Amino acid sequence: MSQPIHLLVLVHGMWGNPSNLKQLELHASQKPEFHVMVAKANSEDSTYDGIDWGGERVAQEVLDEVHALSQEGKAVTRFSITGYSLGGLVSRYVIGILYQKRFFDDVTPVNFSSIATPHLGLPRYPSVMSYLGTIVGPRLLSRTGEQFYCVDKWSHTGRPLLEVMADPQRIFYQALAKFQEFRIFANAVYDLTVPYVTAAIEVDDPFVDHTTNGIQITLRDDYPRIIKSYTLPTSPPPKIKSKESKKSGKRPFMPPFLVFRFPLNILFYISLPFFVPVVITLLSVRLMKASNKSKIRIKLLEEGEKSAETLAKVLAKVEEAVEETVGNLIHGDSSPSPSPPSSFSTSASADEVSFSTTSTTSTTPSTLPPASKGKDVLSPLQKRIASQLNTLPIKKELAFFDDVYNAHGTIIMRDAKRFPFQKIGEGVVRKWGDSLRA
Repeated sequence: MSQPIHLLVLVHGMWGNPSNLKQLELHASQKPEFHVMVAKANSEDSTYDGIDWGGERVAQEVLDEVHALSQEGKAVTRFSITGYSLGGLVSRYVIGILYQKRFFDDVTPVNFSSIATPHLGLPRYPSVMSYLGTIVGPRLLSRTGEQFYCVDKWSHTGRPLLEVMADPQRIFYQALAKFQEFRIFANAVYDLTVPYVTAAIEVDDPFVDHTTNGIQITLRDDYPRIIKSYTLPTSPPPKIKSKESKKSGKRPFMPPFLVFRFPLNILFYISLPFFVPVVITLLSVRLMKASNKSKIRIKLLEEGEKSAETLAKVLAKVEEAVEETVGNLIHGDSSPSPSPPSSFSTSASADEVSFSTTSTTSTTPSTLPPASKGKDVLSPLQKRIASQLNTLPIKKELAFFDDVYNAHGTIIMRDAKRFPFQKIGEGVVRKWGDSLRA
């Protein structure tokens, strides 16, 4: 008789590698009921290739792991997955693939978790850096950049991937709905990479300019740095107050690796006018090279023998078949309806996928939305994505690090060995581990 296994998959983020998830792996491995697998197939520059191709790689890695375990007399009966940053979007794509392959017919989906994941894509803030990001991001980050900013036309109907993944009538949403627990962790403040609104799937940001709007924060004692509650003021109160912020102080003006003692700090500031252009140039060249290599890789992947088996191609064929059937019905064609393509019929029926046929035109904006003012930083499309995802029973945990330059790595202690200050994220990591259902 096979030994039942609860497989827990961890997926890293953009430019990442498995070492980024070391702390998550250590905490999860303390629970003997989990078999922990850290995805390796989509590391470093491979993350430029898009959420979909990243998802295809990780899904195959999962299936290979399940097969390897079966060879050892172990049967995966329960499944959980956690994605950090881009990894959260890749994880949502992975479960769509597994759902289409009827993986969950025999395996119970238990925990889906995301940590600092841009579920709504990257919002545009009224700042120069954010504006530049919307311009160069889709160009320098290849397919992933286009999907981050929702300017791709992934669907057969021209819709961007993030919109399709939030559609209740598509398999990505339906796969999420099958999980017993859907929990997201988001930084409330100072995540310069994935801001609060997109990580927490919220339309408004009550933490904007939190040092002056007087939000009163209560942090948890059992899991330090996680917000237990917060209140909005009725009139302008004093600056933010919290046990932790009193101890730790204000957010640093510069990243730790750029903080120098006198007189080196003076020399550093003097050299900034020369240093910054050089760094920007080198970074741009690096991104352009990686993006170009990614486009070549994607072309080879799409021309490969297995490209017809990818989820994107399977769904496109089904959509085309459904649209043709509806067109025949509208025009009174009594000819037999085309059968679903064989590559799909072996996995799931059209009824199970529940495709909508009411819209065949692209809802993708032809141009990027104008810069928003104040708290309203989401486009109408992003707001619609948020509205759809929030119909799911999501449990939201907010991390509060008001004394770090960028909280994005701190929330998982991504590189605590090099940056000891990231150890303050331990409470969040511990909360994530304790929240996993066995």
